[in-house]
Amino acid sequence: MHHDWKPAPHELDFSAMRASGPGGQNVNKVSSAVHLRFDIPASSLPEDIKARLLALQDQRISSDGVLLIKAQTHRSQDRNRSDAVNRLMVLVRSVAHPPKTRRATQPTWASQQQRMAGKARRSSIKAGRARVRED
Repeated sequence: MHHDWKPAPHELDFSAMRASGPGGQNVNKVSSAVHLRFDIPASSLPEDIKARLLALQDQRISSDGVLLIKAQTHRSQDRNRSDAVNRLMVLVRSVAHPPKTRRATQPTWASQQQRMAGKARRSSIKAGRARVRED
């Protein structure tokens, strides 16, 4: 359906910065980490996918609908850039298909019988623990 969607270059806003974490002198000198900003409401995504993306409980999505992905695993900025785009596309793919609607069903007769049998069993176990009364 929409799984072949690719973001248009003008929809992706990259900014480079120095990565955090280990990496020796390289990490202090080279701006190889990449922040990818993707404005969901202004994007070319279909409306239903936009809505499902914005409904996600994801800390990378700001209140105004901007998704921020930080990529810093690679030493080269190009690879971090493509990693960020891939992660965006994986996220979009995860909401590409509408969730199945849940329909309420009745418990089966057999499952009801099984439940009642289990309750009866438990009841007799507990009844056996009671103090013995002499009438």
